[in-house]
Amino acid sequence: MTDQSLDRLRAKVSAADRKIVKLLNARADLSRAIGRIKAEEGLEIYDPVQEAAVYDGLATANQGKLPEGALMAIYREILSASRALQSPVTAACLGPEASFSHLAARSHFGAGTAFLMQKTIYQVFDAVERGKAQWGVVPVENSLEGAVNLTLDRLIATPLRIRGEILLRIGYCLLSAGQDVARIRRVYSHPQALAQCQSWLRIHLPQAELIETQSTAAAAALMPGTPDGAAVGSRMAAEVYGLNVLEESIEDHASNTTRFLIMGTGTGRRTGADKTSLIFGTPDAPGALYRTLRPFAERGINLLKIASYPARDSGRGLSPSWEYLFFADVDGHEGDENISACLKDLEASTSFMKLLGAYPRGRAVL
Repeated sequence: MTDQSLDRLRAKVSAADRKIVKLLNARADLSRAIGRIKAEEGLEIYDPVQEAAVYDGLATANQGKLPEGALMAIYREILSASRALQSPVTAACLGPEASFSHLAARSHFGAGTAFLMQKTIYQVFDAVERGKAQWGVVPVENSLEGAVNLTLDRLIATPLRIRGEILLRIGYCLLSAGQDVARIRRVYSHPQALAQCQSWLRIHLPQAELIETQSTAAAAALMPGTPDGAAVGSRMAAEVYGLNVLEESIEDHASNTTRFLIMGTGTGRRTGADKTSLIFGTPDAPGALYRTLRPFAERGINLLKIASYPARDSGRGLSPSWEYLFFADVDGHEGDENISACLKDLEASTSFMKLLGAYPRGRAVL
């Protein structure tokens, strides 16, 4: 290819860029007009159902060579900027900055959102309940480690509802202020992260001392003053704390995924691709769980997930010291006629039941 033909192609790219910028500004004007209508009618700026429909439409419309993941990442920031033009959106999440909860929140809401870092899961719920943030992002389960019981406990007591979910693939990097893996003598991270990278660390850094920290982000924050140290954390942590990525994808299991819930107020509309989540308890009697679940089978409703966990006394006056509750996901929306009828039958046969929310199914974030 000659320099002349390369220049012609670059000129065409520049012309395409100018068209894109013009269209983005036209879209921004439309977003501001939508924002004024939302303000007049008291509607939410961030609408999980509408944004799910936008992403579905983009996936259908994308018939070219641009990977779907790249297209979604581009539009995540377009939608985030559009919301910011309408009114500021704040989301609370488990900090510190560059934690995986922060990464999940940013991957969903985009950089145009203000993120309120909290020290505990309880504080994330509290920030939304008190109106300090419109939305909260909390981890609920990990594909390797199982349920996050602190989140399940808060779901019982909170007046908030689940309005969405984020499925984040957990990928770990080896981060350092230096550039030579051979000089690493200490590796810092959250104990769960160290455990999930133990094979790589044993093979490549057998001499290194493993030091536990409160979070992967806290480990990364220590690195600028630790020349012989490295942190196990996310690529985002490297960006935030100015570190070098010495190695990528050091996790033992590439399929490691954490599911996060988006907590808010109100009830979500149907999308046609929804989940409904609930928590319930059964009487202490033989066959109680079977009788409780039978309405799902009789109505042909798909139970996507059911898991038991030991319940704390979350203000419900639990008397048994080892009462178990069940967290379940149902395929469909709580407003669907057959699911609504099933939930009424379920409530009649349980010792406790709380409907947690209906929301669009999440897309996996790589």
